[in-house]
Amino acid sequence: MTTAVKFWDGVAAKYARSPIKDMAAYEHTLARTATYLKKTDDVLELGCGTGMTALRLSGYVDTITASDLSPGMLAVGRKNAAEQNVENIAFVEADATRPPAWSYDVALAFNLLHLVEDLDSALSQVHSVLKPRGLFISKTFCPPQRGGGMQYLAIRLALPVMQFFGKAPFVRFLSEADLDATIEQAGFEIVERDSFPARNGRRFLVARKI
Repeated sequence: MTTAVKFWDGVAAKYARSPIKDMAAYEHTLARTATYLKKTDDVLELGCGTGMTALRLSGYVDTITASDLSPGMLAVGRKNAAEQNVENIAFVEADATRPPAWSYDVALAFNLLHLVEDLDSALSQVHSVLKPRGLFISKTFCPPQRGGGMQYLAIRLALPVMQFFGKAPFVRFLSEADLDATIEQAGFEIVERDSFPARNGRRFLVARKI
């Protein structure tokens, strides 16, 4: 079992019980994403976690392949889908750099890209499984542009120690500009960009395969 899989399997149950910290921002993300979805779409979600977002968006699309590298997270997602009688989601064990080999209209990656060690490979794979002119919609943590305050600095200082003891995953600190450029270099044209919530920014991007 890889370090990443072991970490996320270990926190799956706690993660499933944890409330969303900023529900307004989450709902805004879902609303913006839904405007790009069609009932005929086959959608891939990378890093689906416990499947909450896939379940919320399932009514807007034809099918969703919800993928994650953690069997523990996927088990929670399957249970939730069964309890909610949602039948158009397939939960699949897959790493972001090796997504399910199919052809998709839309790929989603929420709160994931900053956790991917080989980001260039992951974006290349996303590009390869999307249909021509397909959409890649993501929301990604980026460091605060102006300091970030004591809490952010404390996290930066504590993170290496937590990672050493297996208490934190890999985290990439990529600026908004660098994230945008990396996605464009992977063969995408950005059609919408935003950052919210303002006090704790997450970069929301909609990019089209070119």
